[in-house]
Amino acid sequence: MRTAIHRIEIPTIMEVDSNRLSHVGSYLERAGIAQVVVFFGDGIRALFGETILTSIHNKPSLKLLDTFDYDDIHLEKLMPLAFTLPKNTDAIIGIGGGKVLDTAKYIAFLNNLPFISIPTSTSNDGFSSSGCSLLIDGRRTSVQAAMPFGIIVDLDVIKNAPKKFIFSGLGDIVSKITAIYDWYYEEQNHAARVDDFAAMLARKSVNSIVRMPYTDITERYFLKEIVDSLTMSGIAMEIAGSSAPASGSEHLISHALDKLLDTPQLHGIQVGVATYLMSLVQKHRFERIEKFLGDTGFFSYVETLGMKAEDFEAAIDLAPSIKPSRHTFIHIEENRLLAKKLLRENEILKRILK
Repeated sequence: MRTAIHRIEIPTIMEVDSNRLSHVGSYLERAGIAQVVVFFGDGIRALFGETILTSIHNKPSLKLLDTFDYDDIHLEKLMPLAFTLPKNTDAIIGIGGGKVLDTAKYIAFLNNLPFISIPTSTSNDGFSSSGCSLLIDGRRTSVQAAMPFGIIVDLDVIKNAPKKFIFSGLGDIVSKITAIYDWYYEEQNHAARVDDFAAMLARKSVNSIVRMPYTDITERYFLKEIVDSLTMSGIAMEIAGSSAPASGSEHLISHALDKLLDTPQLHGIQVGVATYLMSLVQKHRFERIEKFLGDTGFFSYVETLGMKAEDFEAAIDLAPSIKPSRHTFIHIEENRLLAKKLLRENEILKRILK
């Protein structure tokens, strides 16, 4: 059987540093982009709109065709907007959190246009991936879009965002440890085929940060490493052609919590807790995960949220049905029983979950 060749897209623009928003126009001009449409997330125009739009207006070769303040991820509302863009649009820019980035990314995908991702927080790897999360018939659904053509991250903006977003990003980063282990476990059970390069990149994305010296998680170099790690995770998924290198049993537990709870926590917060739990079940690198989540203050932050062990128990039972075609550790009954046992017996889990 001939192996299919998988061609990938990677970002052309990659700017991560302080004071990046005032140079957005320069990055677009350098990439040969001439006419753009900009999507702002809720409240983002008031915070950063003048800086970004001025940087575009200051470039004679650039033309701003339209701007939208848009945070609605309902597919039925998004579709009419997607096909009424100016016909001469060269690229779509999304600025803000996950909702506006998903909206702009999907509209760019539908129009076969480059998408420029400018996140204002780093709570997960969505800003750097080809997937997006939309509401379809009232249900949150993951759909395929396209890799960002450009990623522009202003570290001053990331530093000044609420700290919960940094903790969420750390939870999403560390999940690659259990996700990769799940992926190889699936291959061993003839349920998947691992792309070794994607696995290597995903592994590198987490190893580079868990071994990095720092004194505070809001330090510039530590924040830059968070962005780099989440970006590598997004590219690993693009290489694999699936979310497997970045999403395993720990993500299935988080997705189950999303379905069960009226008000779920941030994605990366749920994933981080589930990662620690599943690393104990896998008996794989749980010491490293425990130290990282402890030293960064992640566990201490989770302890303030009032998350409940009984919700995680229900999510563990529901998790296999989220993606029944997969064969991760959580799909095995004895592992689910062990996970629920650990919720009641592990000292850290007993402390952070009510």
